[in-house]
This record gives sequence, C-alpha cells and structure tokens, in this order.
Amino acid sequence: MSSENKMLTDKVAVITGAAKGIGKAVAALFAEEGAHVAIADFDSKTGKATAEDIGAAASFFEVDVQNSGSVAQLFKDVKQHFGRVDILINNAGILMDSTLKKLDEEKFDRVIDVNLKGVYLCTKEVADIMREQGGGVIVNASSIVGKSGNFGQTNYVASKAGVIGMTKVWAKELARDGIRVNAVAPGFIKTDMTAGIPEHVIEMLSEKIPLGRWGDPTEVAQLYCFLASDLSSYINGETINVDGGALLS
Repeated sequence: MSSENKMLTDKVAVITGAAKGIGKAVAALFAEEGAHVAIADFDSKTGKATAEDIGAAASFFEVDVQNSGSVAQLFKDVKQHFGRVDILINNAGILMDSTLKKLDEEKFDRVIDVNLKGVYLCTKEVADIMREQGGGVIVNASSIVGKSGNFGQTNYVASKAGVIGMTKVWAKELARDGIRVNAVAPGFIKTDMTAGIPEHVIEMLSEKIPLGRWGDPTEVAQLYCFLASDLSSYINGETINVDGGALLS
C-alpha cells in the first residue's frame, strides 16, 4: 500500500497496554497504516518483543499507567523521541473478577487504578501536548459490560462505565483545542486475558451473540484505526461497540 493510501501516515501514536492482546493488534495495524508507534506497557520483556516483531515503526516505552510520575516520564520520552504525539490509545487494562461478597478493597482499588485512573493520567498528560500542537485524537478502551453490567465484575464494570463517562466529558472540554475523544467497547474477544475461559463457557456465550462467534483482536483494532484517522473527523464523544451484536440480545 502506498503512503498516499495509508490511513495514519507519519502520525505518532502512543498505545498503552500494547505488549499483547488487543493493544498489540492495534500497534501492528497502526504501523501498517503508516504510523510511528510507541508501545507503552508495564511488561518490558513482552513489550520489547512486540516492538521488535512490528519493526522499525515501533519503539518500546515502559510505563505504569497508575503512577503519575511514570506517565509523565512516558510522554516526555515519547515527545523527545518522536517530536510530537498525534494519537493516544488508552488500552491498558486488567481483570480481577469477584462477586461483591468476596471482592476485597485491594482488588477493587487495583482495577480502578489501572483501568480508570490510568486513562485519566494518560489523557491529562497528552492533552497538554496535543493542545500545544493544535490537535490530536484520543481513543479509550471501554467494554460492553460498562453499558450492560456483568456478574462478578463490580470493579471492572465500574472502571469501564467510568471510561464512558470521562470520554463524554473530555469530548466536550477538549474539542475547542482540536482534540477528538471517543471510546471503543469490545465484546467477547479472543485474547490472552480470556484464554483461561473453559471451552463450554465460550460456546455458551457464543450462542448469545447474533454473529455466533467471539471477535478477533484485529477486528477491534480496525475500529481504533478508523477513529484515530481523519475518516472519523466528525465523530466525537461516542462509545462504539465491537461485539457481534451481543448487546442486542
């Protein structure tokens, strides 16, 4: 594909949680579409390997998204390395599922800190950079359970519902600075995070999805790519499902 036909030619994209799963798929697709990609992850070993797999378009940066100092250093390093930041994909996230009866404060705080506070910290840092540049794009990772709720996921659902709310606020606040903010809400996607789910459970859940199957990380990455590109230049403040129609049933 020539550079004229690529969606993200010469854009600089920071992708948190990009060492594996959906984040890795996003990073790989962005690189294919002409972007310079910052693989930002807590897992340095896997993150470096991912950057090597993608090639010259990708560089690894270690970050703990729940730590403000680490996040500030990330964007300082990325800006020094690439000169600018055009796109932020707030993808980093964890699961620590438990019913309310067994959910302790540590598990609750940990998920909120990574999945919600991390999005806040990264967005606050990058917004200053994008404001100085005259614009940019931020896309946040939510989930369909942030809309529907889910048994045994008090902490995770709270974090993903919070991301939807923050996306709407920032879309209103940052638009005047030329910054668009949207969110993606994946459904059941085959990743390392879901690899431990028993096959019979996967089959049961698949029956509830109109398309009859789980999604692939690349299918989610394609939506991220669209929202990060100029093709979505008039989309702002939206949370778009990638779920095979799961929330319809």
